[in-house]
Order: sequence, then C-alpha cells, then structure tokens
Amino acid sequence: MRVALAYKPRPKMLDHGWTEPKSSDLLQEFSVRQLKMALLSSLRTPGLRGALCYTGTRSISSGTLLIKDSLNFWSGGRVSLKDVKTKTEPVREPATGRVLCQLQACGSADVDAAVRSASAAFTVWSKLAGMERARVMLEAARLIEKRREEIAEIEVVNNGKSITEARLDVDSGRLCIEYFAGQATTLSGQHVQLPGGSFAYTRREPLGVCVGIGAWNYPFQIAAWKSAPAIACGNSMVFKPSPVTPVTAVLLAEIYSQAGAPEGLFNVVQGGQETGSLLCHHPSVAKVSFTGSVPTGKKIMEMASRGLKPVTLELGGKSPLIIFEDSDLENAVRGALMANFLSQGQVCSNGTRVFVQSSILPQFLKEVVRRTKAIQIGDPLLDETRMGALVSKPHLEKVLGYVKQAKKEGARVLCGGEPFIPADPKLKDGYYMTPCVLDGCTDDMTCVREEIFGPVMSVLSFDTEDEVLRRANDSALGLAAGVFTKDVKRAHRVIENLQAGSCFINNYNITPVEVPFGGYKASGIGRENGQVTIEFYSQLKTVVVEMGDVDSLF
Repeated sequence: MRVALAYKPRPKMLDHGWTEPKSSDLLQEFSVRQLKMALLSSLRTPGLRGALCYTGTRSISSGTLLIKDSLNFWSGGRVSLKDVKTKTEPVREPATGRVLCQLQACGSADVDAAVRSASAAFTVWSKLAGMERARVMLEAARLIEKRREEIAEIEVVNNGKSITEARLDVDSGRLCIEYFAGQATTLSGQHVQLPGGSFAYTRREPLGVCVGIGAWNYPFQIAAWKSAPAIACGNSMVFKPSPVTPVTAVLLAEIYSQAGAPEGLFNVVQGGQETGSLLCHHPSVAKVSFTGSVPTGKKIMEMASRGLKPVTLELGGKSPLIIFEDSDLENAVRGALMANFLSQGQVCSNGTRVFVQSSILPQFLKEVVRRTKAIQIGDPLLDETRMGALVSKPHLEKVLGYVKQAKKEGARVLCGGEPFIPADPKLKDGYYMTPCVLDGCTDDMTCVREEIFGPVMSVLSFDTEDEVLRRANDSALGLAAGVFTKDVKRAHRVIENLQAGSCFINNYNITPVEVPFGGYKASGIGRENGQVTIEFYSQLKTVVVEMGDVDSLF
C-alpha cells in the first residue's frame, strides 16, 4: 500500500462543463523490457490508506458543478444530438438534489452512428499486435492515475458515494486496464501435431463490436471493467451508462482517445431502455455485457438471443455472510460493516443476510450497532464522510419502504433506517438515510428474501453448520458469500458447499482485478476480471493444414 500521490488540480470546471484535455501524441515505441517495467511499476494498489490521504486543493464542492457539454462520444469526440424528438431528462446530484445536467437519449440514428464508428475502429485495432494495444492501454492507465482526483470528484457529484470510496473505484478501473494490458501481450493459440506431418493450430480472434451496459453504483469502474478485456482482445466497444449516472463514462472515452486509441475504439451513447434495446438488436453488434438487475438482465439476454449474440450478465445478489462462534469478533464486525454499508449499501455483492451463531449474537449485535451509529453521514466530497447520499429520491424511498415492511413483519430496528438531513443547508434536499441494523429476522421476511440495495443489514441467528448452509443456499441468487471462522477446515468446507460465484474467507467485498468476479444461479452468466474473461471477449478459429495428399471417398 502507498500514500496517494500529491495531486495537481486541472483548470477549474466552469458551468458549461469541464476543459477538454489536450490531444497527446502517440506513445513512443517501447522495447519489450520497457513495456514490462512500465507494467510492473504501474501495478500499485493504493488501498484505503491512499484513498484516505489527499493533500491537494479540491476542484469542486457539492452543489457547484453544472454540466452542459454533451455526454455522448463517438468518432473521437463528444457529439451533440441535433434532432432529439424525445424530451430531455434531468440528472440530479444525490448530495443536494439539484439538477446537474439534462440528459439527451440517443435514438436509432445516433446508435447506428456510434456502432459504425466502433466498426471502423475495430478494423484498425484488431490488426494490431498485443504489444501495440498494450502500449495504448498503459498510457490510458497513466492518464487515469494523473486525473484520479478529478475523476473521483465528478463520480461523487454524479453518484453520491464518499470521495474515499470514489478514489478506490478509480484505482480499480486503472488497475483493470493495466492488468488486461498485460493480458493483451499473451493472447495465443495452440499447435497440434497430426499424422503424416500434417498439423492444426488455433487462433484466438476478437469478436467485433461489443456493447457494454453499465449500472449506476460504480459508473467509472464498470466502464473500465467492461472495456479493458474487450479492447485487450482486439474488440471495440459502445458503452451505455445508466441514465442516472451518465457523467464519468465520457471521461474514460476521452482518456482512451488521448492515449492514442483509434477514433471509435470506445464510444459512449446515453439513454435508457430504448437506447439499450437498439444496441442489443443492432446487427453489427457481436456481444453484450450488462451489469444491473435480474429482470433487466433477462430482457437483455432475450434480445441478444435473437441475433445469437453471447452475453455476460452481472446481476443482483442476496448474499449470505456466515459468522461462526470461533471467529475473531473484531474482524467479523468489520467484515459485516464492509459487507453492508459500502456505497450506501448499493453493492450487488453485499452480504446482507448476516448469519451469526447464537452463542455470540449478543456481543456481535452490541458492537455492530455501536459502530453503525458512529458512521459519519454527510457531504460525500469531505474526506471525513463515510456514508454519502443514495443515488436518487425514488431509490431512497424504496429502501426506506423495505425498513418499514421489515418492522411490519416483526423485525426489530436496532439502529437507523430513517431519513437523514445533514447540518449543511445546501445538503437539505439530498438523498440521505441512517444505516440500519435489523435483528430478529427470519428467512421468510421480505428484507431477507429480496435485494434491498441500500444500507440495511439483516441479522439472523443459527446453531449448526448444516443448518446455516441450508438456509444460506435457500435463494434464487448466488452472487457472493462469506464465512468468518478460525477453523481452516471448516472455512474451506463451508465455502465448498455455498452456492455462490464470489466467496470470501475472513474478509468481504475484496475484488482484485486479477481474479474472476461473477455469480451462480440467477446472479448472472460469465465473469468479469481475471484471465478467464479473455474467453468471453474472443473466439477460437481452428486451422487444419494438410501436408500430404487428400484422402477422398469419391
């Protein structure tokens, strides 16, 4: 881990948007040794310490940023939509509730233009060697690190999460691009010797134009997670952010362009369901990768199936976190807090069903409630804030509704679960609530069965290992799971029997880009990150070479 580098702020943002970055020349030729050294030196994970330490001058503050520049991007630049028949929709700043910008949704002609731009870039990009693609990606990663604080600030304004978490999200996006820059240099096929001197070989080839559809909880990070493996394999991408958080994806598009990517390699189209449908049905699109809810994921899979397009789906979760009586209680409490309250609880992998062995339940509840009450809520751009605003007013009301329903069904609210108004007057219309701990929960309660996607922890007691395994697996979802115990045999035995794709032992919500992330059952199809992701953004071609005469039956 390292302390965050001193940050030199870019020119202050004006009410019309932000200053366009200057175009840079293409990277100078690297030798193999230089490329490896650049990759090794850049693979630094700042972690929490780096996210907490910032000594620069804040470029913006909550309630000050207005965006009027277009948020659509293709053919190497931002695109202002001219013939917009549908009305614009306001995008709000969660911390203050004020309008941040007006969103113009892309129609059929706009989507087609973006896909054509991506197709043209694919023709060039797919012919480059892996080393050549890696150079551009490493330069993009360098630019992200250079603009880390700026990107994090804008992410906070658009999403509402704390600046500390936003920095970590930017770091994760950068690390993902660096990781897949390394993977780009290793793509290869297989040689197979056949009888008589003949042989066969395989070629790993890109798919073409890939579509990425992002969620609103990790806007910049998801754009990086989807684009990095795609372009490493030689594909191009058209990315559609959530209409709730449309702002930072275009920053990534500008960074790729500045890093030397061909025009159209990474394009951004804005819009909602209609725009997403146009992308999924477009005949020139080869693959769709989506992060979001289970119902929407099913619709996207159905639309993509009409063109036999492969999909990657990272969907919802209602994940179990199991805490045994022999656990280190301090770490178990920390893990439960990290499993429930990151990003205001708006994390698909959160361990929101916290199963605690009955013998330690009183001690666990006492400590977890004490720490939950101490979580500092407020202006997400302040370093001391640990919980910002939920993403929108309708979502805040939905989460509060789940707490009310839990109380009706017999759960006890030990703390939180209420609207919160910060002391700062400019934040009075923001979407805040106090983090909530529910006790006395049972498996049939709504708060235990359904994904709340907010800062609500449901605590359940258990007695035996067999019992808790049965209850933990009693869900249609299987994104993540965790276990806290000092018994190493039990830890691996329990994990083996948990029906989840991303599992944790004595920690939670740790997502290094080097390992795959994804779920079982209705939580999704495919994986993101890790070497296996190359399989989902490429295809194999088999070539058989005959070195002798043809044997024919005719």
